Amino acid sequence: MTRKIIIDTDPGQDDAVAILLALASPELEVLGITTVAGNVPLTLTTRNAQLIVGLSGRTVPIHAGCDRPLNRKLVTAEYVHGQTGLDGIDLGDPTVPVTPGNGVDFIIDTLRREPAGTVTLVPIGPLTNIAAAFARAPDIIPRVQQVVLMGGAYFEVGNVTPAAEFNIYVDPEAAAQVLGSGVDVVMMPLDVTHKALTSAGWLAGLRALGTRAGEAVASWTDFFERYDREKYGSEGAPLHDPCTIAWLIRPELFSGRRINVEIETEGRYTTGMTVADWWGVTGREPNALFIRDIDREGFFDLLTERIARFS
Repeated sequence: MTRKIIIDTDPGQDDAVAILLALASPELEVLGITTVAGNVPLTLTTRNAQLIVGLSGRTVPIHAGCDRPLNRKLVTAEYVHGQTGLDGIDLGDPTVPVTPGNGVDFIIDTLRREPAGTVTLVPIGPLTNIAAAFARAPDIIPRVQQVVLMGGAYFEVGNVTPAAEFNIYVDPEAAAQVLGSGVDVVMMPLDVTHKALTSAGWLAGLRALGTRAGEAVASWTDFFERYDREKYGSEGAPLHDPCTIAWLIRPELFSGRRINVEIETEGRYTTGMTVADWWGVTGREPNALFIRDIDREGFFDLLTERIARFS
């Protein structure tokens, strides 16, 4: 049975790979893409979503959402993703239009329109749009099938501060609202995404496809890798965001544990930290499936097979 999803995103090279994976997968029906400020400002994340959908050749509505966190100054990551957020290859100008209407309204309207329990939200950027939708229309919360997000860390600690992962750090209040909403949450933290490392062989295989999509993904990853090689000394780059889509398609590639996760919003040094009770020491009720391990070979085989479906 096809699973209906909304991708909420701040592209980002790894966001782009996640979107392509979703659009190439018949197991998923992408009802729409909503953009949020994060890796770069909203005008650029929206433009990047247009470019990615255009590259795919598919048709899907794109709605621009929130241009800043709920109550903080926006923090961006051009130092990772480049000035456009999608540096690595020039895709020209967008040919896919932005659909009229705000992204938060689109999330609300879609969840009200579709049968309850049939739409999964897939946030792969800061959680601002999701939290804003839940706050504006609390009636949609019990209608959500699942929230499958990329964000957080426990064993891998932080990548933007010593304690915090970027997506959660940008808007910790939004993350706290989503984790506290009672929805069924699946988290792809750095603990698993740092195991989804690209390799030279995989990139060569993408280029050997001889397609525009294969070359784009390889070029994006080449650009993205430079930061991780310098920071972590790793041979490849972690493909964070595609883990969410891969879990929806092939959950057997992943393993984790249902635990309680709270978000630190007031810490002097730990704002944005995901306080993950992996060992169950707090007695707090689990509120998320926290993924820790991945079948790396199976994951990259899936990516290659699906990217090969594009021309």
